[in-house]
Amino acid sequence: MNVTQSFRLAIKSLRTSKMRSFLTMLGIIIGVAAVIIIISLGNGLTGMVEQQVQKLGVTQVMFYTWGRGDGSTMELDSQSVMDFIDSHPEAFSGVTPWVSGGQGVRQGSTEFKKTGIYGVSEAMYRPENGTTLDGEPLAKGRYLQYVDVVQRKNVCVIGAYLEQEAFRGDALGNTLYIGGVPYTVIGVMQRQMTTMTEGSSDDRVYIPYENAMALSGSRTVTLYQATAVSRDTVGQAKALLEDMLWSFYQDEDAYYISTMLDQVNQINAMMGVAMAVLVAIAAISLLVGGIGIMNIMLVSVTERTREIGIRKSLGAKRRDIRRQFIIEAGTTSALGGFVGIAFGCLVAMGIGSLFGGVLVQSLGAASGVTFNATPTPGAILISFGVSVGIGMLFGYLPANKAAKLNPIDALRYE
Repeated sequence: MNVTQSFRLAIKSLRTSKMRSFLTMLGIIIGVAAVIIIISLGNGLTGMVEQQVQKLGVTQVMFYTWGRGDGSTMELDSQSVMDFIDSHPEAFSGVTPWVSGGQGVRQGSTEFKKTGIYGVSEAMYRPENGTTLDGEPLAKGRYLQYVDVVQRKNVCVIGAYLEQEAFRGDALGNTLYIGGVPYTVIGVMQRQMTTMTEGSSDDRVYIPYENAMALSGSRTVTLYQATAVSRDTVGQAKALLEDMLWSFYQDEDAYYISTMLDQVNQINAMMGVAMAVLVAIAAISLLVGGIGIMNIMLVSVTERTREIGIRKSLGAKRRDIRRQFIIEAGTTSALGGFVGIAFGCLVAMGIGSLFGGVLVQSLGAASGVTFNATPTPGAILISFGVSVGIGMLFGYLPANKAAKLNPIDALRYE
């Protein structure tokens, strides 16, 4: 028989005992479906991280300076840092200090005890993108400008929660008291959270960083947020900062540098390891399915001993018998692979919709991030190929046993 005839005979054999065939394929179905689901969810999470990174900007470089810790008065002033950044336009596109001004916001007789006060410079806002370095869009008014920072003007940009609670949705031009000092609201950030609450990312105030330093009583800035020119210059920017900070402090424990690119690489590496472990666990089901196929094929060889004897007596060679049973095993696992792929895709999309909805909601309504747990063609092809390969691999032993049967003994078998 040729391959086509062998395939038809394999289909006929499966249809003869439908329940047994289904139970034989069950291990393959579960294994392939599990692999598809895990890969799909992993791709969804990876895509979500990439979207968030694109929003925040992979070119961000955060660095902290807290001194030697030996009681010395050696301090790095913010102007020196900004001058250094400006002297390397090939690597950096800007830098902003980050100063926490504590809490103490009031409007009229209402106090907002959990509202965060943050001091930044005009470099915090990216006019070309219409967002801050943290990816937050501006909804109304304008952001802090160079003249506001240099002249330490009493102006502020507030979050959507504070605008709603303090000004009933109309904050521009109104006065807000920060640390007992009147500030004019010049801008409002776009709403971030689906449900705005006190102390959330929508409950913030941004003022010039030196104003925040005066509120907190701090003498120096300890946190800076810089941006590299592009993804390719992040490493160069980090190296320049390390050289500058080391030259000043002569102590690696006096500062710390972190880039968004490093964090993304770490996240992707951890996700890759987790995915590999989960896929390996799911692959156990494929192994169990392969053993099931081998078991049922051994039973089939026993049941069809007389058929094998007749075919051999009519001139069938060992390779013909071996090929027939290997094709049957491969057909069984291939059908199981098809069903597993279909089932896995449906479950992955269902779980992705529920799981993704929760994740997106937790990031906020305005995040713009989506979660798509869609299987890739590569994952589908690999899963199908592995399922067929396992079937043929585990079907070889029964096929070889059938091929070695003595035709006389096979014909006499009852």
